[in-house]
Amino acid sequence: MVGDDEAIKTVLNRLKRAQGQLAGVITMIEDGRDCKEVVTQLAAVSRALDRAGFKIVATGLRECLTGESTESGEPMTEAELEKLFLALA
Repeated sequence: MVGDDEAIKTVLNRLKRAQGQLAGVITMIEDGRDCKEVVTQLAAVSRALDRAGFKIVATGLRECLTGESTESGEPMTEAELEKLFLALA
């Protein structure tokens, strides 16, 4: 995610929100809160992380295709891109 300041800001906001939600889930468990409430909040954390991951993939796809963001400078193969998407599925 090189050079896209707005996308980076969006991802960081989503990750920070997820971090706060996760801290809340931990507190809920420590306080012995109802299982249904805990699972509902944990699902919200999971969705927030998924959205951040999809934003990273969507924003970085051009970089991945052109090789601008890879260490080797080579474009990613179709198999590598597929593996990246499936990691979030």
